[in-house]
Amino acid sequence: MPPLLQSTPPTSTPLSDPLSARALAGGGKTKGKAKRKFHRCRVHTSHTCWKATTCKHRLHKPAKQDDGGKGNQGNQNGNQTKPPSTTKNPTTTSTPTPTPLAPSPLPSAFGLHLGSRFSYGVTPQLHQEMEAAGGPQAWFTAQLSPAGIPDPVGDQFLTWWPSLDLDAPTIWQRDQAQVEPAWEVMADYQRWCLLRRIWSSRQVLEQMTEFFENHLHVPVHDDGVFGFRASYGRLIRSLALGRFDQLLTAAITHPAMGISLDNASSTKRAPNENLGRELLELHTVGRGNYTEDDVKASARILTGYRVQMWSTWRDWYDTASHWTGPVQVMGFSHPNTDPDGRAVATAYLSYLAHHPATAARLCRKLAVRFVSDDPSPALVDHLAQVYLAADTAIAPVLQALVALPEFAASAGAKVRTPTDDVVATWRALGVQLARPTGNDSAANAILWQTSTVGAEPQSWPRPDGPPERGAAWSSASRILASFQMHYAMAGTWWPKQDLTYRPLASWAPVTTGTSIRFDDLVEHLSRELLCRSASARVQEAARLQTGLTAATVITPTHALVRWGMPGLIATLLDSPEHLTR
Repeated sequence: MPPLLQSTPPTSTPLSDPLSARALAGGGKTKGKAKRKFHRCRVHTSHTCWKATTCKHRLHKPAKQDDGGKGNQGNQNGNQTKPPSTTKNPTTTSTPTPTPLAPSPLPSAFGLHLGSRFSYGVTPQLHQEMEAAGGPQAWFTAQLSPAGIPDPVGDQFLTWWPSLDLDAPTIWQRDQAQVEPAWEVMADYQRWCLLRRIWSSRQVLEQMTEFFENHLHVPVHDDGVFGFRASYGRLIRSLALGRFDQLLTAAITHPAMGISLDNASSTKRAPNENLGRELLELHTVGRGNYTEDDVKASARILTGYRVQMWSTWRDWYDTASHWTGPVQVMGFSHPNTDPDGRAVATAYLSYLAHHPATAARLCRKLAVRFVSDDPSPALVDHLAQVYLAADTAIAPVLQALVALPEFAASAGAKVRTPTDDVVATWRALGVQLARPTGNDSAANAILWQTSTVGAEPQSWPRPDGPPERGAAWSSASRILASFQMHYAMAGTWWPKQDLTYRPLASWAPVTTGTSIRFDDLVEHLSRELLCRSASARVQEAARLQTGLTAATVITPTHALVRWGMPGLIATLLDSPEHLTR
């Protein structure tokens, strides 16, 4: 029986190329001396040695003659005594006939694709939820009304980090008193978001919350946002499946956005143009659709939204700071005579949300997120028309998107971001989480896990938000970091504290007296981890990683089950089937 070749994780080449997979798994030709093969003792199955001729087990050595202890001299006829037949040894047991795999139900191709794009990883449980809802399309429609979906597991996480409910003055006071640093509150918000993505029943809402937190991006590490960033994120979550004009107004006038882009200190005597410019360039119409005069007028309209930073942290609308006088931005104009300029700001933001350029830009970003890196102009134009006809409502746009042939044809075309990979891996492995008791608890350590793979959530340093195109997340260093993360979790090694993994042996569907072919085991794991049948590429990678053949019989005492499962599980998680969506 061929041995398991390695117990270390794949650390170099992606498995998209069979030759690369062979190198990754340790297969193929080797330089220098040929590898020595283990001799497996057929009598003492837990023993290995280099050669049968040097095996120290007495049953593999010629029987000694009663010659006074002078050594082996053979029998009286001069012939070497043969070892007794292993088939007669009472310790030997026959290998049971492999039991054919009983396939578990799988989602349809469309269900797998829809779930891969609008959840954080398809699991057997998600497939059951789709079936219970009446199919993938019915599940998706229900997801667009998240208030009707109970979410007890997702809701419990807010109680794990009580600081997320504190207001800005209290967070600042605790920071100054060295009770809890303000940055830790931001880290807790990131952790809360990650856990919701893993366990929330409202998967489409979580996807759209992330999308709009990226589109209306406020980096969690921006100076001064710590007191308002968690409430900003919850605001976006509450409006992410509503109308964009309402979401845009709420986000742009929120203290977190004002602090991040300097509008919190903007006055009528010195209007700060940062927010006025990014509103046009990033959040709505995009470059080429406005002038520098439009930027100046945009900044004047937004004056008045203030925050008393680094002292009381009071946020309020200051009529004395609002610039008054006629304003014009592109096709929007207003006399703007009232010192309370909130009405003109609301009208201006509504104008931008309904602008055709905003419709095209926002719908293209949605298509890049959920369809492909290069969606067709026809698709974007169709979605933009739906958006404008729906008065900027987002749900009708998503319904139209998933109904398009271009969406159906894009399965597997998107690369998971590093953060998405961490979340999808937790979901695939079915880990059980406990309330954090310290910094090393898994609920806290997951944030450092995303950092080591390549990207913490909400931490992109620029106001444009993290990229959605796959090329940004396909570097060799990122892929290697993902491989290391997969292996650490597949082996149940890290994170470890306050986290329960499935017993490794439980991944193999064999019990005492039963067995399974190796290729059937790989098929079983693929259905459990990837919710799809194992491709020829995955089967080959699994054979190369383990050194086993498709027909190898796997029993509960096989070395693969006893200590080789981490490498095999990691191989499936390293596959393009897991790293893409």
